[in-house]
Amino acid sequence: MNDLFDLLGIKGPVVAAGLAGGVLRALSRHRYKLREMVASPICGALAAAYLTLPAVSSARIAGLPMPDPADDTTTLAAAFLIGVCAMWISDVLFEFVVRRFKPGVEE
Repeated sequence: MNDLFDLLGIKGPVVAAGLAGGVLRALSRHRYKLREMVASPICGALAAAYLTLPAVSSARIAGLPMPDPADDTTTLAAAFLIGVCAMWISDVLFEFVVRRFKPGVEE
């Protein structure tokens, strides 16, 4: 699996951190739904895979105080946060789609 990620230009630990952020968010729910346990963590992992490195680079360019670029701790922390945020966004979008296209009860 790591070879596939390398082929796509994605760091495996970044995907794992994003997925962990998404799973943590899914476990914080009171009711578990299939989309929260499967689809939303996958959205968190994909968002972390493609948005983490640009976000960390942008923060460094903006002059924000960042640890050593060789240290992966910053990148993994950013991936975790992006995974959690992507899960929140995917929850809102999934809920919108379900409410919009769910057949209503007619009286």
